[in-house]
Amino acid sequence: MNRQPGAIVRRAELRLVLIAVIFAIVGAWTVSITTPKEIAIHWPDLRQTAALSGLVLFATLFWSLTRFSGDEILLPIVSVLAFVGFIVLVRLQPDLTRLDDRLVGLDSRQAIYISAGIVLMVGIGRFFNYWHLLKRYRYTMLLMCIGLLLVTFFFGTPIGGAKLWISVGPIQIQPSEIIKIGLVLFLASYLEEHRGLIGSTWKVGPLRLPPIPYLLPMALMWGTSLVILVVENDLGSALLLFSIFLVMVYVGTGRSYYVLLGLGSFAIACMAALSQFARIGIRVQNWLDPWRDPLDTGYQQIQSDFAISSGGILGVGLNNGQPWRIPALQTDFIFSAIAEELGLLGTLALLALFGLLVARGFSIALSTSDPYLRLVAIGLSASLGVQTAVILGGVLRLIPLTGITLPFVSYGGSSMLTNFVIAGLLANISAQRRRGRIQ
Repeated sequence: MNRQPGAIVRRAELRLVLIAVIFAIVGAWTVSITTPKEIAIHWPDLRQTAALSGLVLFATLFWSLTRFSGDEILLPIVSVLAFVGFIVLVRLQPDLTRLDDRLVGLDSRQAIYISAGIVLMVGIGRFFNYWHLLKRYRYTMLLMCIGLLLVTFFFGTPIGGAKLWISVGPIQIQPSEIIKIGLVLFLASYLEEHRGLIGSTWKVGPLRLPPIPYLLPMALMWGTSLVILVVENDLGSALLLFSIFLVMVYVGTGRSYYVLLGLGSFAIACMAALSQFARIGIRVQNWLDPWRDPLDTGYQQIQSDFAISSGGILGVGLNNGQPWRIPALQTDFIFSAIAEELGLLGTLALLALFGLLVARGFSIALSTSDPYLRLVAIGLSASLGVQTAVILGGVLRLIPLTGITLPFVSYGGSSMLTNFVIAGLLANISAQRRRGRIQ
């Protein structure tokens, strides 16, 4: 069949995007008609949903008109995830506003973040063509990541006992979200160039040792993760970055003892942090038994457990739950709000979307012929999967709560924009499957 020279018809993407748009509009309308009359949902909320839906439709149309041949599944998946988070924020906005005047307008800000993220994803996916520079200047990225950590340590804004943010006027940036991309790009370039040497060993008497000089740059990134844990008192970001590090080292070398050595060293660092920092000790206590202090340190976790358990299989329905009782609901515990009002089936559908997103990323990695791009795609996909597993594990009390965001769903500009950048990079890689090696 001959196609028009000016466009590529992305039929699968268009059909899936239409489903996402219908889901968003129906969800926003459901929230509107089920809201108590004394707390009215204004028409701007529905207009914002319609605007976001139109932007997603324009994105797929733009990719078609510009003959973009990348993956047709990524945009619908991330759109649905972002729509879920936005609809939940629209539903929660009246309750959050009653609790704290500073939380007014969260849904409108989230709509702006999602819009900017979609634009970034579409632009990066279609026009980014600087992989050779990212590959060549890997040490520059390494130094930038370390520099961000130092700036955060000396000038960061402490929130909840940890320095996680850099404030520039009214704008707050979470550097760990940027560092996770820099970590993946550095490791992909370094492992691709030195894969054979890193996977080899040299003999000293009866011992076979790894090539230590070639491990030093990776050890620097390993140490960076531990510095985040010990110095910045941020267990979540440290666990996320360290997990990405281990995944990429294992994929790049195939050496399981690197993973075992890394896990052992991280466990030792966690034990040291547990004995030195009260904040981490509190999180471990809440993981084991939040009822030891149910009115203070354990209150958040207990309310989350109540919300999840009350949701049952089908949920109590939109606007029928009380998720607003959970502190920091819009960031750390947005999954609990979804579990209460949409139930087990709703959360399983959400998990299926995350699983499909990560699987699609791995599929893109396997289908590309360039080793560097393959490692980048694996690392970026793993970052989304690990971040999802870490925050959900904390909310469900499978591991201590770490306080990172649920990708594309939780409120937050840094996280939203960074994750859309990751999706854009994956889309860009998927369009280069048939190209040769990057020079």
